[in-house]
Amino acid sequence: MEKKLLLFVLVFGFVLSSILVGCSGSSVPGNSAEQVEKETDTKKDELILAVGSEPETGFDPTTGWGRYGAPLFQSTLLQRDNELKVVNDLATSYEISSDGKVWTVEIRTDVNFSDGKPLTAADVQYTYETAAKSGSVLDLNVMEKVETIGDYLVKFTLKEAQSTFIQSLITTGIVPKHAHGKDYAEKPIGSGPFELVQWDKGQQLIVKANPLYYGEKPSFQKMTFLFLNEDAAFAAAKAGKVDVAYIPSSFSKQEVTGMRLEAVKSVDNRGIAFPFVPSGEVTSDGFPKGNDVTADPAIRKAINLAVDRKALVEGVLEGHGTPAYTSSDGLPWWNPESIIVDADMAGAKKLLEDAGWKDHDGDGILEKKSLKAEFTLVYPSSDSTRQSLAIAVADLIKPLGIHIVVEGKSWDEIKTMKHSNAVLFGWGSHDPLEMYNLYSSLYAGVEYYNTGFYQNETVDDYMNKALAAISEEEAMEYWKKAQWDGETGFSAKGDAPWAWLVNIDHLYLVKEKLDIGKQRIHPHGHGWPVTDNIKEWKWNE
Repeated sequence: MEKKLLLFVLVFGFVLSSILVGCSGSSVPGNSAEQVEKETDTKKDELILAVGSEPETGFDPTTGWGRYGAPLFQSTLLQRDNELKVVNDLATSYEISSDGKVWTVEIRTDVNFSDGKPLTAADVQYTYETAAKSGSVLDLNVMEKVETIGDYLVKFTLKEAQSTFIQSLITTGIVPKHAHGKDYAEKPIGSGPFELVQWDKGQQLIVKANPLYYGEKPSFQKMTFLFLNEDAAFAAAKAGKVDVAYIPSSFSKQEVTGMRLEAVKSVDNRGIAFPFVPSGEVTSDGFPKGNDVTADPAIRKAINLAVDRKALVEGVLEGHGTPAYTSSDGLPWWNPESIIVDADMAGAKKLLEDAGWKDHDGDGILEKKSLKAEFTLVYPSSDSTRQSLAIAVADLIKPLGIHIVVEGKSWDEIKTMKHSNAVLFGWGSHDPLEMYNLYSSLYAGVEYYNTGFYQNETVDDYMNKALAAISEEEAMEYWKKAQWDGETGFSAKGDAPWAWLVNIDHLYLVKEKLDIGKQRIHPHGHGWPVTDNIKEWKWNE
């Protein structure tokens, strides 16, 4: 491992030097690699970061940029603070009609785009209308229309009440109507804290502070983002080339001179989605559907009870994580009553025995009539952490009498297998709508959401009431009841259509004098979410 790292550092040093020297023709003066490395520790207004891969579709919020992390170049109407409470950004206030269908937002009058043109309600209207037509990851199907009332008032009319519409106001960066063309994703203009200076695709992104930004001014005038994977980012940190680097847990025990390890809690979770229905049918795409073993609730609940989640955190994640029990642990809409007592092997065995599962032939695998307690668990073969989790779970469950066959597959293969086999997925969002997508019968078999075809009318009713609520606060009680209401729910205490395993800490190596502020709970996606509060970052003397 050390030899490989040393080789990579040498190669990386050459590449980085070439990149930085190549910047000398840009509007931000370039320096040699040696100069940049030396000045990183002395200058207080520049940073070099390796915290994520480049966005495939560029920096256009109307096609999804900023969904998982601050959009940097653009402002949003609302935002979440470090406690995940909703606060104003461009908005000065907002009102929701009594039927929940009309949202009226008043915006600031003192905001300019980085090209000097004023931001008005017309830009907000244009942004949302364009995003709704883009067919991207932004789901604005509930929006019937958006209108302007004067220059600084915007009215959204929804087809039906939807409490989670507020998330669209939090994540959608506003683009300028006058400057939003085909090349906008590569050359964004916005009203956010930073401006794009240079984007060398596949290599780096250089940004500078926006002097026209209306909010708290960032401490750093220039930042360079290097597009490296986690292993390469670690090598760059060891070589002293970066101020912040995201790293995998496998490197967390190695000390790097001049840097400290920051472990940020997340809801970036990993869990097993079970086929919920019996086998025998196919999906509309012709893929096999259902599994007779995992369709038995005793199997799903026993696995949830028997898995030692703390052991997974310590053994697979090197201690950098937490046990996971739902897709939203620790978030405002999470129901802590959904937690179960895990690693209860005796309780799991009794549950299976009571359900008629017994080892009749003495091979260590339980049977129920002619059905063996065995199934396949697939994971994306490109993900070493999921591989380790899958193998560990199979080993932990083996004494229970359940045989899990672990197989790594490509995503193309998983697409055909995901409805008839258990799959080790990763999710985690600051939007409660994700729960709806994962557990609603309306999303059964849709893309990668409810792959197991889970259905519970009571759960559906709770979630529909949560969506129809007038406010996020009112919706929370319904989201919590959908997880567990004392009798049923989609958590492990209820139907257990999933066995959630761990929430992965997001790990970063940070220069000792660099303060990255208070990090909120990160969503799915290690990297860019660390920049959510980048305006708070500063050097400590």
